[in-house]
Amino acid sequence: MTENFLTYSKAQGNDLSTPVPAFGFPGLKPGDHWCVCAPRWKQAYEDGMAPPVRLASTEHSTLEIIPLELLKECAHQGID
Repeated sequence: MTENFLTYSKAQGNDLSTPVPAFGFPGLKPGDHWCVCAPRWKQAYEDGMAPPVRLASTEHSTLEIIPLELLKECAHQGID
């Protein structure tokens, strides 16, 4: 997660940063890893707010929505 994406997602009506204890959700912060649905990620990309992608953790069906080259362009470069 990036601060930009978390702010963007909240503005789109999907607040991922606020904890929801009733569901055991701690809230996300920059640097956290989280599964983002392909249509939302693509929307964020088109708006310049997409978080980095972990290619090895990306569901194959994502390629039906997002071209591989685009995912590679945004691939996470860290080792962790």
